[in-house]
Amino acid sequence: MVPRYARPAMTAIWEPEARYRIWFEIEAHAAVKMGEMGTVPASAGKALWDWWATSPKVDVAAIDAKEAVLKHDVIAFLDWVAEQVGPEARFMHQGMTSSDVLDTTLNVQLVRAADILLADLDDLLAAIKRRAEEHKYTPCIGRSHGIHAEPVTFGLKLAEAYAEFARAKKRLIAAREEVATCAISGAVGTFANVDPAVEVYVADKMGLVIEPVSTQVIPRDRHAMFFATLAVIASSIERLAVEVRHLQRTEVLEAEEYFSPGQKGSSAMPHKRNPVLTENLTGQARMIRSYAMPAMENVALWHERDISHSSVERFIGPDATITLDFSLARLTGVIDKLLVYPERMQKNLDRMGGLVHSQRVLLALTQAGLSRDESYRLVQRNAMKVWESDGQLSLMELLKADPDVAAALSAETIEEKFNLDYHFKHVDTIFDRVFGA
Repeated sequence: MVPRYARPAMTAIWEPEARYRIWFEIEAHAAVKMGEMGTVPASAGKALWDWWATSPKVDVAAIDAKEAVLKHDVIAFLDWVAEQVGPEARFMHQGMTSSDVLDTTLNVQLVRAADILLADLDDLLAAIKRRAEEHKYTPCIGRSHGIHAEPVTFGLKLAEAYAEFARAKKRLIAAREEVATCAISGAVGTFANVDPAVEVYVADKMGLVIEPVSTQVIPRDRHAMFFATLAVIASSIERLAVEVRHLQRTEVLEAEEYFSPGQKGSSAMPHKRNPVLTENLTGQARMIRSYAMPAMENVALWHERDISHSSVERFIGPDATITLDFSLARLTGVIDKLLVYPERMQKNLDRMGGLVHSQRVLLALTQAGLSRDESYRLVQRNAMKVWESDGQLSLMELLKADPDVAAALSAETIEEKFNLDYHFKHVDTIFDRVFGA
């Protein structure tokens, strides 16, 4: 985790003390249920929760010092708790294995992280929707292959992004549900030394559901899907970020990141206003995607368990969620403050002498009786003259002066095919589909 790209609420989920607190809750809940069942004295669970009610500080350094000797983090933790609670603590962890605590804790953390990310997505969706409605009918050029194609609106560009992030939210909800499982099944997952009722009780207390069948670990296909979902969300972030970066290019300059008073764009060139936020988002997306592959490689563990996944998850759990949290918040800020230049959009639309209306003329010629190939040839031979003039010539005027075109279409009909509003007649329909009627 890089502090530069971290926000406090998400970072707190992964702090050592937060992890140890979850460990304690799992152990204490299990002890309570075992006490109810007579597996351990009922006083054991009570002693644990009575101590916990005093709001003790978890001494991370002391636990770490024990682990340095024991070479086992869960045992180090149990020993430290026993020193605080006294003899009753010996009944903690009865019949359980370390993975019961570690895997259930990881899933608690991922669920809590997902809740923050879902709130982030809600904020982003709200910002995109607001700006989309603001520019619902702001004309701009649509580009395919980076080349002027046909007119769109800037609102439609943002509506595309909204729909994409709405899908991302649905996927994250599903990924959260899939990873929200609890396993308290003991060594190799057979419940030989811990009753399944304990797992049911702990799962309920921790806001999880039971893992239907575990080995000694919770199956890692669940986690692979979770991190893959984060990677797809990161890719969607990059897609919108790249759009902003392209629109901010000097030759385009249809939109740009907000440039705050006192901000400096370059150490050498005082005139620069660089798209640093969206470039940063592209870099962060690369990192978040990189965490998906090791999560998938974690699926194939040996037999009932090994720990080849453990070190991986110590990296990717915090790093992927913290970075995505930061990225979503940053993108929300970019969209919220994005500077949009409708006049420049119109200027770019008009730059190529009306070439963007070529398809309408093509279709009109076919409807007038010409073959599609002949219609294409007539429009293209005039369009290429406009292209080669760098937009100095007018496609409309060339077409009206072309005798073959004029023989099929009147001047008034040709002029009508250059009506910009024609392209926006279904904007309301698209918005209703995306945002609801």
